[in-house]
Amino acid sequence: MRLPRPLHPGAWWVWALGLATAASRTTNPILLVMIGAVAAYVVASRRTDAPWARGFKTYAYLAIAVLAIRLVFRMLLDAQHGQHVLFSLPEIPLPDAAAGVRIGGTVSLEGLLAALYDGLRLAVLLLCVGAANVLANAKRLLKAMPAALHEVGVAVTVALSVAPQLIESGQRVRAARRLRGEAGRRFHVFREIALPVMTDALDRSLLLAASMDARGYGRTANVPRPTRVAAGALLVGGLVAICTGTYGLLDSTAPRTLGMPMLLVGAAGGWAGIVLAGRRGQRSRYRPDPWGAPEWAVAGIGVGVAAVVIAVSALDPADLYPSVQPLEWPALPVLPAAAVLAGALPAWLAPPARLPAISRSMNPAAEPAR
Repeated sequence: MRLPRPLHPGAWWVWALGLATAASRTTNPILLVMIGAVAAYVVASRRTDAPWARGFKTYAYLAIAVLAIRLVFRMLLDAQHGQHVLFSLPEIPLPDAAAGVRIGGTVSLEGLLAALYDGLRLAVLLLCVGAANVLANAKRLLKAMPAALHEVGVAVTVALSVAPQLIESGQRVRAARRLRGEAGRRFHVFREIALPVMTDALDRSLLLAASMDARGYGRTANVPRPTRVAAGALLVGGLVAICTGTYGLLDSTAPRTLGMPMLLVGAAGGWAGIVLAGRRGQRSRYRPDPWGAPEWAVAGIGVGVAAVVIAVSALDPADLYPSVQPLEWPALPVLPAAAVLAGALPAWLAPPARLPAISRSMNPAAEPAR
């Protein structure tokens, strides 16, 4: 039995972003459903007992809402492209200034399938981000940020923790209403639920900011001016080199020196700038999160899934983008499907987040007295 410990939040984010990258490179509904199922299974296997860790259901509802909105708007605005007409909606006549815009009219099967594929891709992206928010503790992610990036880390952590805090606040407000025996009324949802949830989330954010300020978070040390100038120059130069290298990789007509070599030079320069700029930050870390073999395995699986799908989309994208005109049944590509299934390995490779429940048959003390 492995002892439970929290996995490094950066590993969960790398894994989730790998799945999201794979979902963004395909419109195959079979692969997209598999990616969403893999994310849900890993969340169910490795989530903690924290209140915000039980919010994956909210992300699932949001994904379903996004998919439904995509389908409704496509039916109302642009779903007539296709030979298989399903039904017709009343069409609203528009002036000549709105030429090319249509509200209502015929709805075809091809148009609905195109909207379904695009909406399903966006819904799976939301599920992947929700899985990262549920599995990774945003506060521990802030603690793992380099000292040079503590200002950026605070902004990113606040942005990532908004949804989990809203979910946790909603659970607390609902529990309090149930304890008071209050029945929900449809026409007073904002006053009775939404407003207390937003107020509670704002109060908790202000308390977190006050506690960080009281502990001296962000306190800087005196660093010589040449060191600050060198750190800034390395950071800016590294960012410019990374952008140039990315452009060189994407543009096939660019010289080879603008591709991977420039990208490596930019990454090295940026890392050196971060190390130099980190001397300004003086903060201690109590029990930092380790980065061991489980973290490497989880992050590597996410990167591997993304790499396989990207490679297949560049070499043979036919099965990743099923045709809707003419209509074709989506095929299951073997290699991307195997890579997506391998994305569920963190459910076993990551350490457990809590001890497993001990059954009564193995615990004699739990047996009732006869």
